[in-house]
Amino acid sequence: MVAAQAGDATARQFHLELRVLALLEDLRENFRPRALDLRRRKRTVPPVVYLPRATEEDGGLLLLRTLSDVRSRRSEVDPLLVLAAVPAAERLRPQVPADPEPGTAPHRPDADDEEGAYGADARYQRWVTNLNAGQSPGRAATLPWILYIPMPADELRHRHSAQHSTDRIRRTPAWVLWSRPCLAVVLALGLAAGFLGNRYLAGRYCEGRLLGSNTDSGLYDGECVGVATGNVRLAQGNTLSLSGAGKGVTFDAVERAIRAENAAIGPREAHVTIVYAGPVTAARQADTRKGLEEITGVYLYQHYANVSTDQPTKIKVLLANAGENMLHVLPMARHIADLARRDRSVVGVVGMGRDTTETEQAARILKGAGLPVVSTTNSGSHLARRLSNWFGLAATDEEEANALKVVARQLAAREKGAQGVVLSRSVGSEKDFYTTEQARVGKRMLAEAGFAPAPSRTYRLSGEGEPELTTPIGYICGSRPVPKALYFAGRVEDVPNLMSQLGSTPGCSGRGITVFTGDDLTKSNYEEGEALRIPDEVTLYHFALAPMDLAATTGFYIDAHRVLMDLLPAGARRTALTDPARPWTDGLFSSGQTVLSYSATAVLYRAARNGDVPQTAAETWADLRWHPNPNLPVGTVGFAGSRPYADQRGHGYEIVRVSYDGGEVRSVNVCGRPAGSDAPLTAPPGPAGADPHTICRLR
Repeated sequence: MVAAQAGDATARQFHLELRVLALLEDLRENFRPRALDLRRRKRTVPPVVYLPRATEEDGGLLLLRTLSDVRSRRSEVDPLLVLAAVPAAERLRPQVPADPEPGTAPHRPDADDEEGAYGADARYQRWVTNLNAGQSPGRAATLPWILYIPMPADELRHRHSAQHSTDRIRRTPAWVLWSRPCLAVVLALGLAAGFLGNRYLAGRYCEGRLLGSNTDSGLYDGECVGVATGNVRLAQGNTLSLSGAGKGVTFDAVERAIRAENAAIGPREAHVTIVYAGPVTAARQADTRKGLEEITGVYLYQHYANVSTDQPTKIKVLLANAGENMLHVLPMARHIADLARRDRSVVGVVGMGRDTTETEQAARILKGAGLPVVSTTNSGSHLARRLSNWFGLAATDEEEANALKVVARQLAAREKGAQGVVLSRSVGSEKDFYTTEQARVGKRMLAEAGFAPAPSRTYRLSGEGEPELTTPIGYICGSRPVPKALYFAGRVEDVPNLMSQLGSTPGCSGRGITVFTGDDLTKSNYEEGEALRIPDEVTLYHFALAPMDLAATTGFYIDAHRVLMDLLPAGARRTALTDPARPWTDGLFSSGQTVLSYSATAVLYRAARNGDVPQTAAETWADLRWHPNPNLPVGTVGFAGSRPYADQRGHGYEIVRVSYDGGEVRSVNVCGRPAGSDAPLTAPPGPAGADPHTICRLR
């Protein structure tokens, strides 16, 4: 480069040849036939360079000579075509010594002689034929890559002067495909498709995006349904707090505590994964209390195993949401099953505490994935009979009715011929199978207790979700005689309206009526200030699934309260237990849902490990029928000896009497038995040696 700039002719020539070589190599590189960008298919003709006048002075002849020399030396073909107009007086090669061999002189033959002798096509064919020979070292004076086409001046001036091409060049599909406008359109369409795809995925999954969507949970009717994995949180921002001594501990705090426990498990630490399945979200935060209390119980046992006792096999807890009232239990079950097939540490499901028309089908989906279900509060009588993977801690609807029959029979004996009526909620969009079962067993219970059957009545919910009880209560209270017993096959949220109607409807107002109902009333917190006004003459008997006072494991409640207080924000006021001697009576535990989910998690976890070694879901399923689990807050829970597709025994329960006394709601445990006991409830005086708690005494 320096020598060329200094005026060295040889260096300048070399520099020119180097640049020409680089140009030709670039052209060859850009016209590779097998290039991925299809450039060869787009450009079907070689690039053309037109030199309108090539002389020695402007360097045109030097460029032509250099192109020919470089091609001859490289013996490689490149796609460049140069069209140059060279004046007749110019010579492409400088004059060489005299007497060159015939055919080697670089002068141009006379145009007319050449045209006449060969013609244009013949001249081209002769040039092609001599091309290889012209590149030999002995023909160095020739320029083999240059085809001479003599054009007389007269022809250049007049021939075809009026002929101009006005046709547009036909663009091939390949050219159109790789044109800039097409690429711009494709890019715009790609961006639009990406935006719409991202928007679609964001509306389908709780954590949906174009790349890396989390498919473990999806959006159904605006609710995030499925398993909360990754960054998905179901209770984020939910400020609903626990009742009683748990005030201030929010749903959001409990979920964050579970995630912290999960994060503390090392990647190589032995662990099992337990999925809680239940209603975690709702339109109103107040309607998520069941999910909050059950998840609190799951967290308490996770903390007990991972931290308090530092078990070698840790518990990882995942939350699965079935939506408000578990209306989306089927898609939730599918998400759990898909996750279990990918994650072999998943050993089973805890929860499924609401009996809907789709619960059985959902449990079958989980069964297909090899997962056992340890249910908390689901009292469906048919589930254990039809599903081998169903393990229920709750007494069934039939067990509830048989237990309540002990009390109902004593009432029927006091007034011969008294009538009994069933009032049930009709099944609509809420898919509630619990009320259907309660109506069936309640009708049979009243008849077997000795009440004369009155026509059953049903009620439905309004568009706002309120019970429409005016008409059915009017029929009941207007009948003669007015029934003395009413079996209410409804939900806890409908009880205040029922009591209001019984206290204000003529025929029932001021008359002594006994109302029986199932276990759903235990979810209430009327002693915490919820609105309930029971008429003075009305007595309410309901069923409780968690006989906490009969097991009397005081230490559990004290430890649980201490652990939950650690979830309060720094500086928050701590609420003490109402009665430390009877801590289960505190609003924090009184519903029984926390202790049932705690016990269910304990049962599943103990079956999921063999000593210090975690087991698979199949091994866990088998071991659930093997060992009893003593010292739980509800008693001894176990399924040892229970056969698949048959009723399960040993459920604990209590009968609770609720009345309005002195301006306050009073609850009294009438009778019951702890979990693990098969002792039947009896009327007084009871058989000799019977447990006093199993003798049901009226006031």
